[in-house]
Amino acid sequence: MAGFTVAIVGRPNVGKSTLFNRLLEQRKAIVEDTPGVTRDRQYGVADWNGRQFNVIDTGGFVQEGTDVFEREIRKQVHIALDEADLILFICDVTTGITGEDEDMARLLRKSTKPVLLVINKVDNSQRSLDAAEFYSLGFDQLFEISSISGSGTGELLDAVTAAIPGDVGLTFPEEDIDPDDEENAAPAANAIPRIAIIGQPNAGKSTLLNALIGQERTIVSNIPGTTRDVIHTHYNLFNREFILIDTAGIRKKKNVHEDIEFYSVIRAIRAMDDTDVCLLVLDAEKGITAQDVSIFSLATRKGKGIVVLVNKWDTVEKETNTARDYEKALKQKLAPFTDVPVLFISALEKQRIFQAMEKAIEVYENRSRRVPTSKLNDVMLPEIERYPPPMTRGNSVKIKFVQQLPTAVPSFAFFANYPEAIKEPYRNFLENKLRSHYPLTGVPVRVFFRKK
Repeated sequence: MAGFTVAIVGRPNVGKSTLFNRLLEQRKAIVEDTPGVTRDRQYGVADWNGRQFNVIDTGGFVQEGTDVFEREIRKQVHIALDEADLILFICDVTTGITGEDEDMARLLRKSTKPVLLVINKVDNSQRSLDAAEFYSLGFDQLFEISSISGSGTGELLDAVTAAIPGDVGLTFPEEDIDPDDEENAAPAANAIPRIAIIGQPNAGKSTLLNALIGQERTIVSNIPGTTRDVIHTHYNLFNREFILIDTAGIRKKKNVHEDIEFYSVIRAIRAMDDTDVCLLVLDAEKGITAQDVSIFSLATRKGKGIVVLVNKWDTVEKETNTARDYEKALKQKLAPFTDVPVLFISALEKQRIFQAMEKAIEVYENRSRRVPTSKLNDVMLPEIERYPPPMTRGNSVKIKFVQQLPTAVPSFAFFANYPEAIKEPYRNFLENKLRSHYPLTGVPVRVFFRKK
């Protein structure tokens, strides 16, 4: 099931990128009090109350602008609107309604997508009164926020997640878990694994797909950006059926100029939502770059299984420990999530490509693994007893019960008397212990603490 995508739109300098950073809880987009700073699109994953969704930050929309950047931004805003499931229309209370706001509103009223009108920079009672004039733009739902301080963003995020249908983007269930419930909702036994081939342009993704299926399923060239759509292929190996998904290369936003490529990148990112395992293809000659790490982090945050494939290994000059040293350096850059399989392949020469698929299926099975509650407690509670959590304010923190949550991503709830006192280092300790006792290689593991 594809993920839920939210596009942030509005005229220049209303605080779109500030809100984007706030939703992602990181400073990813450049923020400056100058119109037109955001020219390239930003993509990210937000999480609120256990629901994840994709977020697209767009440039400032100017309907009548003749500047080359304004024209390109206008095209890409239209693409973002087409791809989004929900639209956040941002306005600035300090300037009131402008002609550019009205242009944007006319465009959005023609859309069939739900629109939430967000009035930014509302940080006092007078500005809250001033925000009432924006109802004249004709949208039912209006939210008053301050992106800088975060005021009002909780109510906005509640409305966004309420619009997400069913179990799309669900990362963990509600708090009222029954500890005696053994029904962990495992994926259906006959589910077909979905494996996506991701990475930067020209890393050899399409060559790998063609080599695996033994035919020219996709066009291959040395020109970055040749693949522009998401290609789905049914495949059968060792009597195991699965779906291979070839995606467009995801390169740095500053290098994405054509609107058709912008469309392809959005599709590639959304394809991750609809997959179980990602094969991250790296170029052995270039090594792992910051953009590769960004793609890896995006897949990890989406909770996907990951296998790292170092392609074009046949072109690298080798010595005795070349592969070992390469893998060590690679995992240092991927830290802290380093429990991932790394294979050195050549898609062109078909070296170890079938081993890559075997490893992908193994990671899929790890991701689908369910541990009975009784066995989980028998293993983890003695580990916790040997190394208990640090005390808090003179009180002993006691973890009394462990349960795997019924989610697609391996997630574990530890029930304690003071769950808020357990910090990140101990969370990492528990994750490492889970990995040492259960085969979870290649799979992000989520650890939650609940009140018992």
